[in-house]
Amino acid sequence: MTATRTAVVTIARGRVEHLRGQAWGLVRQSRPADLHVVVSMGDPEVTRVARELLPRVRTPGMDVTGDDLPLSAARNAGAAAALEEGADHLVFLDVDCIPGEGTLARYDRVLRDVADRHHPVVACGEVSYLPPVAHPSEYRQPGLSDLASPHPARPRLAPDEVVEDGDLRLFWSLSFAVTAKHWRRIGGFSEDYTGYGAEDTDFGQRVASAGGSLLWTGGAAAYHQHHPTSSPPTQHLHSIISNANTFRDTWGWFPMEGWLDGFAARGLAHVDPTTDRWVVSAQRSRSSC
Repeated sequence: MTATRTAVVTIARGRVEHLRGQAWGLVRQSRPADLHVVVSMGDPEVTRVARELLPRVRTPGMDVTGDDLPLSAARNAGAAAALEEGADHLVFLDVDCIPGEGTLARYDRVLRDVADRHHPVVACGEVSYLPPVAHPSEYRQPGLSDLASPHPARPRLAPDEVVEDGDLRLFWSLSFAVTAKHWRRIGGFSEDYTGYGAEDTDFGQRVASAGGSLLWTGGAAAYHQHHPTSSPPTQHLHSIISNANTFRDTWGWFPMEGWLDGFAARGLAHVDPTTDRWVVSAQRSRSSC
């Protein structure tokens, strides 16, 4: 059997200690990656740490102005760098995620099984959430599975179990894997989205429009390192509103309904009845975000 080349793609700005935790997990894989690609979104410290800790690493960088990060463009840039190096399998990990010891091996086996399919398949491993700690270095220890809590809205699978799902609205980019052929068929992430929100949901719809599906993949664990969050994420108000409208223009419906409703309840945003589009409420946006 021809050997496959697996590349891990991570994008980051800040969260350097979390990147160290991810690197700790990556160098302990039972099936190591053939290439690591860490895309810095305007943060030279990310590049320095990636080169310090990861073997066989490429570190493409992106110039970033303003607070809205080019998440879609950065993932596409990471994939392009991996494909240039001849990668057959692409594994995307959020910078906050530490992979389980067998995660890359599990993704590799599952992608081999779907490599001949015409319609694209995206494998999504299980993501569990780690509790708060005094410092992220405390996560770098065996037995993370004993500390982490599974996501209540995602399947809980046996280590050798795979469940195919056609509901692409459930796709998320925290941990997923795809063959190079299927990535090209999907076309990557839409770069119409800038900043936080909706690019994941759009990617899922791109998979669906290509006739594809999700494979919920047991045994491909990732452990999400804690960081503060808010719901709705008011710090991303403007980008979420803009991206929600972009998504609706493309697919005909609004994503992120819970967040949008949360903004509306706080008087931060509303639907303009003349355009049927979400807008930031001018009276409140500056003082509330």
